[in-house]
Amino acid sequence: MRATFPFSAIVGQDDMKRALLIAAIDPGIGGVMVFGDRGTGKSTAVRALAALLPPIRAVKGCAYHCDPDIDKGACTVDCPSRSGAGAFETEDLPTPVVDLPLGATEDRVVGALDLEQALTRGEKRFEPGLLARAHRGFLYIDEVNLLEDHLVDLLLDVAASGENVVEREGLSVRHPARFVLIGSGNPEEGELRPQLLDRFGLSVDVRTPTAIADRVAVVRQRDAFDRDPKAFVAAWAKKDAAIRDRLVEARAARREVSVPDSIIEHAAALCVKIGSDGLRGELTLIRAARAYAALEEADTVTLAHLRAVALPSLQHRLRRNPLDDVGSAPRIERALAEMFDA
Repeated sequence: MRATFPFSAIVGQDDMKRALLIAAIDPGIGGVMVFGDRGTGKSTAVRALAALLPPIRAVKGCAYHCDPDIDKGACTVDCPSRSGAGAFETEDLPTPVVDLPLGATEDRVVGALDLEQALTRGEKRFEPGLLARAHRGFLYIDEVNLLEDHLVDLLLDVAASGENVVEREGLSVRHPARFVLIGSGNPEEGELRPQLLDRFGLSVDVRTPTAIADRVAVVRQRDAFDRDPKAFVAAWAKKDAAIRDRLVEARAARREVSVPDSIIEHAAALCVKIGSDGLRGELTLIRAARAYAALEEADTVTLAHLRAVALPSLQHRLRRNPLDDVGSAPRIERALAEMFDA
């Protein structure tokens, strides 16, 4: 099995790493959109995070690796959990990470009729797609801004509902499809439609490091990993284990973290001040702040937690002002300073 670069060994890119951790703690946030240059560690960070997560317990023999506690009976007829006997085996599987290629067809994404089975045996059988493989894991789309719009719409709808429904060619199939949607792209190659970008929970910008020390550190880390992957992974295993423990504890504690009314009022006031459309901004802001507070082992969300997640939660939800020559990030930072620094 090919070794995965350790999450804790990634140099810099703190905003991206924090956003990925928050999305892993609360998948309901809606995933992460990462804009930035090529070669800045986007795909490396996604795979590294999935690799440090604990194994998932799944129904043995299920093509959708269903959760035996949550998904029991919710899957298709092929799932052993729907058997009349009521007893089924379970197994531990690594958290799935699925790449969605730009040329993928809708059938490959959602699943379709198994033509070989239909032609040779005359049976209608569903062939699971990429959404089934990504259930309970990560679905990573590189250059999502180049993906066809109808596929992006489909992916965002499934990510929001947590269920994939396929009704075609005489088939009627539904199966759970809960995953963390991670999109990445280079703005120079085309922009994502605003109404689609708004559906992502968090958005971060990553840049190629300009400090010589950081660039040297990246080269050294990668060179050491390429020369001896096992030794490099072992050297960082303790730090990765610490992140894993924090992540598992944060997942369990997230629902118990309280959010004072004053924090909700500040979130609403910030969204009004920057002109965020709809209420999705406030909802994401509060969920992200709660997840981040849980990651920081806090019992209550504070203004510090709110400020830390404000930029990734809101910067992609602002309408462009043709009279304002600054981007959305400076506008949010300016609003935060005016509201909280006084």
